[in-house]
Amino acid sequence: MGQAIALSDSVSTYERNAPAIGVFLAGDPRIDAESRQRCRNICQMVADTLAERVKLPDGTPAKVVWSPILVDGEPQADMVAKQFQDQNVKALVCAPDTWAFPQLSVISLLAQFPKDTPINFTCGNSGPKPGVVFAHAVNGAVAQYGKLSHLNVGTWPDTGLNPVMTEGTAQPLVDWAYAALATQALKGRRVVIFGHDSMGMETALAHVIQTRKQFGIEITRLDMKLLADMLAKKAYDAAELKALRAFVDQHLGKRLELRDELDSGRFDQSLGLYLITRDLLNHLNAVGGGFMSQLEWGSDPRGLPLPVADAMESFFNSTFDHTGRKPVVPFATEADVQGLLTMLFFSSLTAGQPPLFMDFRKVWEPWELKRLAESIGFTLPQGEKWVEKGLVDGDNSGSASFDWAAAPGASLEQIMAGVSMPLADDGYFPGMGNSVAFTSPGGLTGIAGRLMFSELSGLFSMSWDEAETAEVPEPFAGALAGMTTSTWPHTYVVPKYASMGEYKHLPPANHFHMIQGLSPARLEYWMDLNNVLSQANWAARPAYLEGVDRPLPLLYAANGGENAAKMMLGKKL
Repeated sequence: MGQAIALSDSVSTYERNAPAIGVFLAGDPRIDAESRQRCRNICQMVADTLAERVKLPDGTPAKVVWSPILVDGEPQADMVAKQFQDQNVKALVCAPDTWAFPQLSVISLLAQFPKDTPINFTCGNSGPKPGVVFAHAVNGAVAQYGKLSHLNVGTWPDTGLNPVMTEGTAQPLVDWAYAALATQALKGRRVVIFGHDSMGMETALAHVIQTRKQFGIEITRLDMKLLADMLAKKAYDAAELKALRAFVDQHLGKRLELRDELDSGRFDQSLGLYLITRDLLNHLNAVGGGFMSQLEWGSDPRGLPLPVADAMESFFNSTFDHTGRKPVVPFATEADVQGLLTMLFFSSLTAGQPPLFMDFRKVWEPWELKRLAESIGFTLPQGEKWVEKGLVDGDNSGSASFDWAAAPGASLEQIMAGVSMPLADDGYFPGMGNSVAFTSPGGLTGIAGRLMFSELSGLFSMSWDEAETAEVPEPFAGALAGMTTSTWPHTYVVPKYASMGEYKHLPPANHFHMIQGLSPARLEYWMDLNNVLSQANWAARPAYLEGVDRPLPLLYAANGGENAAKMMLGKKL
């Protein structure tokens, strides 16, 4: 008779969603011993490449396992599947070097994993056995029954026991692995939103059910009254608040604008809010958050307006605080849930890079820049991309990561030297407190974009483009800032392919976001794995850039194209 096993009622430490990558090879029982050893060596080579270069969303090294068992048929498929299941494998890479039989090998193994398990076929363009023929056969077989897979036909030597893949083979594999791990690591995780519907902005609503279905992410909703009550109770460590204030005082000095003790006390409340919210997020094991603020928190005189949360939001999105270096916790101002998800995905795809939250504030076309320059007697520099194409002033009072005040690699001291905290606008924020202000340097490259949801398709889509920040000289930078809100952060963004006319007519919302270190291919792999529609149909951008974009999955080509296939897949969510 069986007996139920009681688990421990005391769990002090546990690991949340740390998916592993499993690398294996399909084989043919008829091949010789030397060819089988070459297969094992290739499997290890692929696994070592991933282990050396891929990280989880929090920046820790990814766990990569590989099996020396060649999957010749069903018994071996069962063995390798069990090995991988015991190691928490949530993403699969098959690196064939010989012919094999799809149903007897890969499909028998895949059947033992959830239907949405990411799988990648990476092979050399090998002739002797040949693995590339099998890769095409199994990729076609998988697409035929409606499962998404990604094929990476690369290059390694056709002969020799220890071939080495080229960089052109490795990079697409690494980009896919980042996308697969970000997808799997976020399933079952949660974000916490304080307040209700983001100042009434429909483009920022918490689509709770669809977010759960499409990404596996939970949205925990708490009222801002809890924060107000905890702030009134001073539910934070007083000594830690003192240390946090000393940190700000040390690095900002007089750039922290305070008129009197009332201002100083209000700023301390803002810092106390950071400590309270941080502890709540930690208690709930949250990976991100958002704070509504307007109107009830700091702007409605019918209540008791409280200080703005700008410093809190910036600290969450930064790689440091008074404790030293820390993980980024994507955090959205105005409870912008779709902005939060954008930043969370961007950061997760780059092993924890700090995301930037901005208003899509003002698009400057070249003729407008010229007119402003003439009005202040300034000569625009020749040959600058931002002068010839135009730029967007990314400008918002909250959520701007401090890291964006300096170039990558800058020390904490160098970053904070560019930051100031002026008093909040008392017209908009009668609860006062302090804003955050800086100007991002030029030359920061990455992806700028924004997630959105549409009831028509029932799916999320991502508007995106490669982008670079502009180095705008004074006094022209000051003139640009003065045309919006000079006391807020400013990042001057130049999209690579979108024209200013396209850019200003197609933003999904009034907020957009930028991340460094994210390539188009990595983002595209992630959009595939999460069935997110891609909005990058800028007139100047080709549909496919070889060496930049990921190859189109066969499943899409067989079903009317990417958007058509994603619409069909969306019906199954």
